[in-house]
Amino acid sequence: MFSAQRVERAQQGDEQSRDALLNGLQPILQGFFIKRIGKIPDVDDLVQNTLLRVHRGLNDLKDPARFKAFAMKAAVFEIQDYYRGRYGPKEALYDPDVLPEQMLQRDQVGASMDADRALSLLTPKARRIMELRSYGYRYKEIARMIDSTEAAVKMQVKRAFDKMKDVLASVALLVALLFFW
Repeated sequence: MFSAQRVERAQQGDEQSRDALLNGLQPILQGFFIKRIGKIPDVDDLVQNTLLRVHRGLNDLKDPARFKAFAMKAAVFEIQDYYRGRYGPKEALYDPDVLPEQMLQRDQVGASMDADRALSLLTPKARRIMELRSYGYRYKEIARMIDSTEAAVKMQVKRAFDKMKDVLASVALLVALLFFW
């Protein structure tokens, strides 16, 4: 299915060979993504984006015998993008009875309250570090200010973001449940 000759023909512009390669990859990629994130709507997006990466990069492939490895590396990059949050909400839903200006003001107040709540769950030290980061201080400068190491400050920031992300996600889930229930 993924013979070096077929890959070479696809690189030379043979549409049938290119289609056969991409169609052969689709079930493999679906299995790869389902195994890692479960069967959710994003799997189709991940598969399509990976196929697009492979399609665009096919001519850059130096060793046609390594086509499948090339495609799986594209899948790994796609899953990394997924975990970095690239696959967020696709569109905003609005209440038709509320004007967009009112919605924007209400969303900003709600987001501010949620962020304040998430910040309040941090330790005083973590809150201070996050505050200094928001003012633009570098990790090295913060470490010096609080008499710590740069690595410790980076870890505090990571843990604070993780904790805040969990809190904000649970608040969003509750709001969604209340809204749709």
